[in-house]
Amino acid sequence: MSAISTTGTTEAAAAGHVVINPSTGQAVSTVPLATVEETDAAIATAQAVGPAWRAVSPADRGRLLRRFAEVVDAHVEELAALEVLGAGHTIANARWEAGNVRDVLAYYSAAPERLFGRQIPVAGGIDVTFKEPLGTVGIIVPWNFPMPIAGWGLAPALAAGNTVVLKPAELTPLTAMRLGELALEAGIPEGVFTVLAGRGTVVGERFVTHPAVRKICFTGSTQVGQRIMRGAADQVKRVTLELGGKSANVVFEDADLERAAATAPLSVFDNAGQDCCARSRILVQRSVFDQFMALFETAVRGVVVADPAQETTQMGPLISAGQRERVRSYVEDAPDEVDVAFRGECPTGDGFWYPATVVLPRGPGDRVWREEVFGPVVAVMPFDDEADAVAKANDTAYGLSGSIWTRDLGRALRVARGIEAGNLSVNSHSSVRYSTPFGGFKQSGLGRELGPDALDGFTDVKNVFLCTD
Repeated sequence: MSAISTTGTTEAAAAGHVVINPSTGQAVSTVPLATVEETDAAIATAQAVGPAWRAVSPADRGRLLRRFAEVVDAHVEELAALEVLGAGHTIANARWEAGNVRDVLAYYSAAPERLFGRQIPVAGGIDVTFKEPLGTVGIIVPWNFPMPIAGWGLAPALAAGNTVVLKPAELTPLTAMRLGELALEAGIPEGVFTVLAGRGTVVGERFVTHPAVRKICFTGSTQVGQRIMRGAADQVKRVTLELGGKSANVVFEDADLERAAATAPLSVFDNAGQDCCARSRILVQRSVFDQFMALFETAVRGVVVADPAQETTQMGPLISAGQRERVRSYVEDAPDEVDVAFRGECPTGDGFWYPATVVLPRGPGDRVWREEVFGPVVAVMPFDDEADAVAKANDTAYGLSGSIWTRDLGRALRVARGIEAGNLSVNSHSSVRYSTPFGGFKQSGLGRELGPDALDGFTDVKNVFLCTD
């Protein structure tokens, strides 16, 4: 890992960002941060090699992406260990995340040979369309899922013939930097995919203002996404935005309550609740509310919160002390708004730990019910009937994900069509597959990642008419 220097000294902080192990609070490495000049140089290189990358035949571009997937596969354990160290992810999650990068690369390795245009019937000739790459794409990755979200952007972008400059989050740059090295090892040409560690106010801002960056993929807060969107407007620059979420888990009285309650904890506490898709609002039909809560309490108290390197751990620490304080403020600083129903256990001492917490909001206007906590806190509220469930699920600025629990297929479809969210699951909490589109409604974002739809966001349609008269 030549790009990463291991150190525990505070002196190194002056030269870059010190990466902290969230489970211990100790420094594990220092990463140099790029300047504006270095950002410009990386973008210039990506722009310069763009024509050559675009000219690589579809079959050869696909082979390179498959080779990249194979190299990632050979380093899954190494990448997973890095994510445990630098992001506090459980080892089981981290292995899945590294494997997801591999699988996304493999999926999009088929795309270059299937980037089809159309032949449109017209009078006097033949009309055909082509999907052309945009150019250089800037990808800004968040700290909560550093590996998968990097892959969701870079794989379809490269497959479509674009070059990529990727900025990982300051807090969690280690795995993205290693992916940059593995891309070169796989034969991806220099400059086609560049990882540039740096601050959002420096590197990310330069992606917005640099005219050679023709698209930005951003995953993060709605507030930052709005700023990027405003900045991109100056150059009519394309954006894909995956922003916040306040997803509802809707449990009807006819549901399999045991299964709904048993699966609910990890639908929100996975990754310590630091997930835009977290089902952080649970709506339970009033007639079964008490029964569900009794089952749910048993399930919550059974969540194993421990050292993320242990194979049995289900939930690790929060990413930082600041994030822990933010999460705490929704519960401890709001005694007039929330009642704590019950909590799980978590380690004490060093590290950024917070227990799995279930709260009962006093009303739909409470902060914990309306705002994205981004931590292991879930609010539970009863509803009366189907219409009430849909109304309460939609009473949010967000619309990213959610779950519906019922044995009634007709109800499942009605409620799924009624809830304003981009990714819903019935009798499941599985929102994300690399072969299906992912994205949000309302303030949860714009555009779609993953699946066949993602390629549309990395190409422009060119129409060509050939006169035969």
